[in-house]
Amino acid sequence: MKYYIIAGEASGDLHASNLMKELKKLDPGAEFRVWGGDLMAKEGGDLVRHYRDLAFMGFLEVLVHLRTIMGNIRFCKKDILAYQPDVLILVDYPGFNLRIARFAHDAGINVFYYISPQLWAWRSSRVKTIKKNVDRMFVILPFEKKFYEGFGYDVDFIGHPLLDVINEDEALPDRKSFLDKNQLPDRPLIALLPGSRKQEIKVMLETMLKVAPAFSDYHFVIAAAPSIAPDFYSGITQGHQVSIVTGQTYELLHHSAAALVTSGTATLETALMGIPQVVCYKGSQLSYLLARQIVRVKYISLVNLVMDREVIKELIQEKLTTENLETELKKILSGSRRREILESYALLWEKLGGRGASAKAAQLMIQYLKKN
Repeated sequence: MKYYIIAGEASGDLHASNLMKELKKLDPGAEFRVWGGDLMAKEGGDLVRHYRDLAFMGFLEVLVHLRTIMGNIRFCKKDILAYQPDVLILVDYPGFNLRIARFAHDAGINVFYYISPQLWAWRSSRVKTIKKNVDRMFVILPFEKKFYEGFGYDVDFIGHPLLDVINEDEALPDRKSFLDKNQLPDRPLIALLPGSRKQEIKVMLETMLKVAPAFSDYHFVIAAAPSIAPDFYSGITQGHQVSIVTGQTYELLHHSAAALVTSGTATLETALMGIPQVVCYKGSQLSYLLARQIVRVKYISLVNLVMDREVIKELIQEKLTTENLETELKKILSGSRRREILESYALLWEKLGGRGASAKAAQLMIQYLKKN
């Protein structure tokens, strides 16, 4: 069968590539045309657009790049019609993907949505659009199934695909090998995960680096996004005693004492690796003020949302100061606060439904397609 898959971010590229791997096991003749990244291309996808050219963050940023976004939407529609896939698989990225879902549905193409947009946080009215235009929705967070049931829409909860991605301890390099490979000093490490978009990386990283002088016994290491050029980071880190590793986020986390993490999927990855963290987020003031009017969730990190309580500290907008960041980082490096976080992480694994999400999704997708 022919699959057209659209993922607009690094995390979507990761999960879509694992889904492609499982689809190929069940459908050896599978063909893929994709919007995504290097991982999807590696799995045999014919890459149409890279996610680094699609990632626009916040209301103001979207407005500035509106002409580019609309041009991408027009091109995508033409490309889908030319390819004539058996199914369109959309991965999160709702601003773009919901428009494409409507178009594909009207064109008579099967539409699957893998990894639900966070409609439970804001714009729940979009559920009507999904019910009308998406044939099957595959959700990865335990509370999402109940959320959709409230709108009379039956979805499949498959568990979180990150549980399959997180490496077992034995698959990761030992500490000495990791330090030697990256020319890192033999000191306790603190991981910095500033995000995957240039706009957020600049703001987050500049703030994170300001706390380094207060932790002279530790060495700070940045987990760089593979899609961002190294010189972008070096322009920000100049004058700071910090190292950078690329494509080794899990290895870095595994050997770190703690992490400072920009809100997003990375907060969940860090938790599943068992690393205490402080969540950081600061956007443009206009974007933040607009978001406050419409977002209806108590927390911004997936860890706290899944656990339905504050497991990890969130420093958002004006609360993200050097002083606050220093205070919270000290708390999680030792003592009772660190123990509390680690105990909660163990419960998080149970709530997320166990391993096998990608395989489960692929099996259900093939099953639904065969019925059609």
